[in-house]
Amino acid sequence: MTKPVFNPFDPEFRANPHAFYDALREHDPVHQVPGGLTVLTRYDDVAAVLRSNDYSRDIEKSATPVDTPVANRRRERRSDNAAKSILNLDPPDHTRLRRLVSKSFTPSSIEPLRAMVQRYVDQALDTAEQRVREGGEFELIDDLAFPVPFLVISEMLGMPTTRVDEIREWSQLLTRTLEPTVTLQDLDDTDRAMEQFLPFLSEVIADRRARPGNDMLSALIAAEESGDTMSTAELVTFVVLLYVAGHETTVNLVGNSVLALLHHHDQLVWAREHGLDSNAVDELLRFDGPVQHTVRVPLKPVQFVVGDRTIEVPAGSRVLTSLGAASHDPKVFDEPHRLNLRRPNANKHLGFAAGIHYCLGSSLAKMETQVTIDSLLRRFSRIELAAEPQWRDRLTIRGVDRLVLAVAR
Repeated sequence: MTKPVFNPFDPEFRANPHAFYDALREHDPVHQVPGGLTVLTRYDDVAAVLRSNDYSRDIEKSATPVDTPVANRRRERRSDNAAKSILNLDPPDHTRLRRLVSKSFTPSSIEPLRAMVQRYVDQALDTAEQRVREGGEFELIDDLAFPVPFLVISEMLGMPTTRVDEIREWSQLLTRTLEPTVTLQDLDDTDRAMEQFLPFLSEVIADRRARPGNDMLSALIAAEESGDTMSTAELVTFVVLLYVAGHETTVNLVGNSVLALLHHHDQLVWAREHGLDSNAVDELLRFDGPVQHTVRVPLKPVQFVVGDRTIEVPAGSRVLTSLGAASHDPKVFDEPHRLNLRRPNANKHLGFAAGIHYCLGSSLAKMETQVTIDSLLRRFSRIELAAEPQWRDRLTIRGVDRLVLAVAR
């Protein structure tokens, strides 16, 4: 057969990447793309790389420089006093920041927020139901999946919610820079968004310094001011990460999960009868998680074995670990393309990555998804697709952009 090619720009790949992942995993699981990218699709390879200390997440520092207009622009726009996101740091800086902020995201810290999440979900569903009664439509993303996690993270941080439309626009622009398809225009648009977002953040932080409250932002400011290793630049960068990108995972997880349930009627019936437990949410993450891949850079030459071949990958190259492919590896998950909310090993999925960069907000995202979907299923006895889903035009972040539902009590 023709050797499979990793081409995430193919419209068919974007619509359903798993057929392509399957072909790569079976015929070329360590797929080397001209230009120095290595794509991994086997579960064991992906998990090993994510958990290894021989790879860096700091691509700007560790990867061999690439001479492209976008890469050159990224280097030009990077200022010396800007702090890197915790997503792109290696130890010891990553360890230091993770230790400082992780206490706010432990399961025991997140569980008391359940009542707040339920309140926002109920409010969103009340509004959507009233609109349906008046002849309008219920669009899952705008009406439920986006507002709930946005309001939750805002309340956790103690941030004002008066500029929700602007912040959503800024969020969309900033997450676009995570994509391999980022253009010079995207970078220009992101710069303009940050020119508006940073003054807004600075005002809020200054106010919170003067009048601290019982919120996460106040706690982070107190840690920074007491010399507990978080600089002002790191504080701002972390708040941007939480406030802008932090809710993106849940938005896409809710949208993808509802669509998956609608496409698997037996599992929808089971979820109605039993509710979503932690294992069920893990299975939804495994089946169609919001983050499809993440890149690591080997700090020394590494090898992968495929059959009787040993494939060499040089230090400084880019290794793309396909989380979506790994979570559908049939050697780990029986019938991987079937949604099974009772799957016994669902929690082995790599939808939140693994190792030291395992998603900081995983407990929050899972709890929000559980409350949101359980509430949706309790509210409406009939939930059906009213139009074809529209997908976001993204490669790294996979998510439904528009999902119109026909609902009834």
